[in-house]
Amino acid sequence: MSSVPWSTALAATLADKQTAGRYRRVRLRSGEQGVHIVLDGKAMLSFCSNDYLGLAAHPDIKKAFVAAVDKVGVGSGAAHLLSGHHTYHQQLEEALADFMGQQAVLLYSSGYQANVGVIDGLMSRGDAILQDKLNHASLLDGGRLSDASQWRYQHADMAALKRRLLQATMHERRLIVSDGVFSMDGDIAPLNELTALASDHQAALMVDDAHGFGIIGEHGRGSVEHWNIASDRLPIVMATFGKAMGTAGAFVAADRDVIDTLIQQSRTFVYTTAQPASIAAATLASLRLVQTESWRRERLQALIQQFRHGAIELGLRLLASTTAIQPLVIGDDQQALAIGQALEAKGILVGVVRPPTVPEGSARLRITLSVDHTEQEIQQLLDALEAAICTSL
Repeated sequence: MSSVPWSTALAATLADKQTAGRYRRVRLRSGEQGVHIVLDGKAMLSFCSNDYLGLAAHPDIKKAFVAAVDKVGVGSGAAHLLSGHHTYHQQLEEALADFMGQQAVLLYSSGYQANVGVIDGLMSRGDAILQDKLNHASLLDGGRLSDASQWRYQHADMAALKRRLLQATMHERRLIVSDGVFSMDGDIAPLNELTALASDHQAALMVDDAHGFGIIGEHGRGSVEHWNIASDRLPIVMATFGKAMGTAGAFVAADRDVIDTLIQQSRTFVYTTAQPASIAAATLASLRLVQTESWRRERLQALIQQFRHGAIELGLRLLASTTAIQPLVIGDDQQALAIGQALEAKGILVGVVRPPTVPEGSARLRITLSVDHTEQEIQQLLDALEAAICTSL
């Protein structure tokens, strides 16, 4: 049996996590992704998926995937720069560039790889990266790997960001980095103000729109469309396919010079096998649905409003989110776990999020809504929350 010389210390740390209610376990799902799933052998009504538009098991996407597998096989077999870049990849990049109104797009195998690869590919020692304190871990990791100086500013506080920009004037290259929709709070970054500050201070701007792409904006273009950002002020945008799009992978949209630089210098692009071409074919089908079925975004917004209205009537402590991510802050780790377990006993699954994923004292239920939920299921969740929270007090 393989181990490490400090295994006793590892075991003690794991025991401490269990005692504190911060021990993480892998759950086993069988069957398709959706709002009705089987988890650890039990049928559940799920409110913890990022499949916001209900596309993960859409028949058109499955059909496109299977047809591509029959045509090109499963594995891509090589990196994009060798022989792994298929015509499906190229078609997807071109379609996304057109959709986003940008000069070019580069595909990555995951959102984590994209965020790390963009920041590390563009920034180096002597540069400065200015990050929102609630940015996703992958953005923070990208900053650390780049060797650039990292500056943090208070969440969505533009005055604090301006002070940081003024403090970082000794750095010639400065990159502002922000989530578009924050994954644990569900709020939308003030992208109009971020672009203005970037322009005023000759800084670049990168936005992780994993939870905004496909969901917000009239046509689903995400944060840049939500804020109506002019074409000459577009930031670098990263978005993933594993959420609203229902497939897997990620892309970065930017001008040609940025994309060409990433092709040369982004280690997570250069030194990894390309995602299967069949996934790119499925994502092309998904993109067509995002473009043509705007009713999905409209229905999702109606469900969000129903949930928020009902939660506010119950006096629940919701954060100020208008997106599919609806966090219910509990505070205490053990109480959050107890409420989550009470809901699960009733066949309802929500995400229970504790530090260090969120700040100390802000353990929460991360409730995510999908277009496939019904109005009756939203009410079922509200009734169960009311009972579980009253019991836990």
